[in-house]
Amino acid sequence: MSNASIWRGVIPAITTPFTADGQVDHDFLAKHARSMIDSGCTGIVPLGSLGEAATLTFDEKLAIIRTLVKALDGRAPVIPGIAALSTDEAVRLAREAKALGASGLMVLPPYVYSTDWREMGAHLRAVITATDLPCMLYNNPIAYKTDFSPEQIAELAHAYPNVQAVKESSGDVRRFAALRSLLGTRLELLVGMDDAIVEGVAMGARGWIAGLVNAYPKESVKLFELARDGGADAAAELYAWFLPLLRLDTVPKFVQLIKLVQEKVNMGNERVRAPRMVMEGAERDAALRVIDHAIAHAPVI
Repeated sequence: MSNASIWRGVIPAITTPFTADGQVDHDFLAKHARSMIDSGCTGIVPLGSLGEAATLTFDEKLAIIRTLVKALDGRAPVIPGIAALSTDEAVRLAREAKALGASGLMVLPPYVYSTDWREMGAHLRAVITATDLPCMLYNNPIAYKTDFSPEQIAELAHAYPNVQAVKESSGDVRRFAALRSLLGTRLELLVGMDDAIVEGVAMGARGWIAGLVNAYPKESVKLFELARDGGADAAAELYAWFLPLLRLDTVPKFVQLIKLVQEKVNMGNERVRAPRMVMEGAERDAALRVIDHAIAHAPVI
């Protein structure tokens, strides 16, 4: 497996399943990861925002990486998100991830604290240089209140050969063109927001860190392939069906919503870890209308 190839295709940002008593469900996690790869996905990204990583302890994170590396057994790369409250903890997590057999790292800004490039850049450099693993920078200013500009990303790409990719989740599709103009094909570009996948692929993205894939893996892979091989027109019909679901990925309760979709299609359960709570009332009813409509009109893949 070449380093470049680990950043291509549909790579689930895998949800973290919980048992009824609130523990990580490692048996289901392993089974779910294998089902994603069986459906045509090319890797697994645990410990991201969708994986509720901010609610997991350090030891739980290591256990999740260990389970996934064992479950996939070399079939596909495990690329954990590296995020923490402190730089020291993020560095420690990166080193442990390598020791456990991770193939690459998704490098996030620190939780909670957002500041200027001097401090954020120093944090990223510490994580990038903690191992020799290939790294994907994760830019999500909507969620993390930290925006890495194309120029700042280019600075890191020029300085560190193991910076190989960027997951762009700013919601601004123009960022792809800006990165290309600065870097050519030096970095692999990946879409990080579900409802921008066709647009991102049109702008040169070769990978998709996807969310609704946890419930609809075959449909996600098909959509990506249609967009990649045939463009927006080829993907239009499937995209039109999928978009109301994909938009669930870009709202504050995206974790609860995606897990609800998983439960409705028998691809998991909706249990989340506090402070999140399962949806209820009018909010739940509105989500179920979207989900039930999609189920009723699901395409045959």
